[in-house]
Amino acid sequence: QVQLVESGGGLVQAGGSLRLSCEFSGRTFNMYAMAWIRHAPGKERDIVAATSRSCFNTYYTDSVKGRFTISRDNAKNTVYLQMTNLKPDDTAVYYCAADYRVGPGYRTSDYAYWGQGTQVTVSS
Repeated sequence: QVQLVESGGGLVQAGGSLRLSCEFSGRTFNMYAMAWIRHAPGKERDIVAATSRSCFNTYYTDSVKGRFTISRDNAKNTVYLQMTNLKPDDTAVYYCAADYRVGPGYRTSDYAYWGQGTQVTVSS
């Protein structure tokens, strides 16, 4: 069974940076596409960034392009989300998600496995 454990969330001022990490276990990591999905109060869950098995293909939602970077280290079974120039609108619970597929999924329903989430709060 796939298990995902996120870390790295916290409170940061607008303009600051955070790096989220997600440790994957239970299956062969490089057979899974990965994503970061966020859920802000009163809003629907939204895929922030996603990557294929190899990180050859990546996806970013428009609001984070140029500010967030998804990456993965297949040797460490870990996926990262580097977030820079953070804005109050980035405040949300951030979930790591995985699915047994080659390319990145573009819908939250594409991902079968989810972590518990980590809170990111950006103050103005």
